[in-house]
Amino acid sequence: MSDKPHRIAVLKGGLSAEREVSLRSGAAVLEALEEAGFDVMEVIVDEKNFSLPMGTDMAFLALHGTFGEDGQIQDILEARGIAYTGANAEVSRIAFDKEKTKKKFQERGVPTPQGQLVRRIEEVTLTLPLFIKPNAQGSSVGTHPVLSREDLKSALTDALKFDSAVLVERFIQGRELTVGVLGNEVLPIVEIHPLDGFYDYANKYTKGRTEYFCPARLPDEITALIQKYALTAHRSIGRTVYSRIDFLLEKDLNPYCLEINTIPGMTATSLLPKAAAAVGISFPQLCRRIVELSWAARQEERTA
Repeated sequence: MSDKPHRIAVLKGGLSAEREVSLRSGAAVLEALEEAGFDVMEVIVDEKNFSLPMGTDMAFLALHGTFGEDGQIQDILEARGIAYTGANAEVSRIAFDKEKTKKKFQERGVPTPQGQLVRRIEEVTLTLPLFIKPNAQGSSVGTHPVLSREDLKSALTDALKFDSAVLVERFIQGRELTVGVLGNEVLPIVEIHPLDGFYDYANKYTKGRTEYFCPARLPDEITALIQKYALTAHRSIGRTVYSRIDFLLEKDLNPYCLEINTIPGMTATSLLPKAAAAVGISFPQLCRRIVELSWAARQEERTA
């Protein structure tokens, strides 16, 4: 590998339920990397046997969900000898599996809601209220709060459309927060305030349905505690390069870590860029930092 990448292919689209979000992330990253001075090419991924332009030094992964964050595309790029942004295949597989991630959090002392992995309604032993989510999906696809036994069957049926297993967790009523980590730098906390309901797919991607506060409106000691847990969670699954970690704050006092996103949304108004902007890191600068950190990570992995 050379000392730095010059030609970068931005991979977007993909094969998951998050394709439309990925297309938006990729378009924003492409523009930002051009502004940062890189020679950038767009690659829309429609199948696993995708092609890269000749002379590609690095792939910037703007692929969300399956065949983006789950280690598959990382394995393919490794086999082709192409460097890529973000976590490696092994770390990606752990992060994309919510149950495995939860176990990593527990091992490192990061508080996380009590949960169980199920495939049938008869396997649910936790008491109501609950929160249901596909074990390996993102963008809040197939997620449901469950307040009654009648809601449980329909929630499980919907979640199982997106994965073969579902994570059932104790329902945490609290403020929704997210923390970006860039290398070893913990960014300011973003508070997410949906105007109605919880932060589901519609509230996440429909303009005007959610308010954001960055830095979050929290006491200093709670801010420091959540940021400490975020960095521990970021490191718990291996070298993630950059990530966004989601939390719920119960009764303004008790934080619970929900999951880690190794390829978070990357439009100029997404949550990680919002947090970076709060400490003076522009969107082009953020994309450049991700490239540089990822390039260093790939070099270390190849010489290890």
